[in-house]
Amino acid sequence: MTARIRPNTPNALTDLPNIGQEIAALLVATGIRSPNQLKRLGSVAAAARIARIRPADPPCQSMLAGLEGAIRGVRWHSIPKSERDALWKKYLARTA
Repeated sequence: MTARIRPNTPNALTDLPNIGQEIAALLVATGIRSPNQLKRLGSVAAAARIARIRPADPPCQSMLAGLEGAIRGVRWHSIPKSERDALWKKYLARTA
């Protein structure tokens, strides 16, 4: 029996909005290999993982918002600023 793939279901990280080859490679380097893994983990935890493997160049607010947008299926700038700010505070607390 062959598994069915639902239309519009992203199969690769780069199928998600805001995720290009570079961010996808960073996510894979942290052990996140699929959109479902990213969604289960969440944007703050994913950004914290990136910060651990790239301490000299940790995620910025835009990258974190991009990860959150990827999870939500939207471009990052459509996430309200108040929500982006709240995510950033969670990220800073987690990486402090």
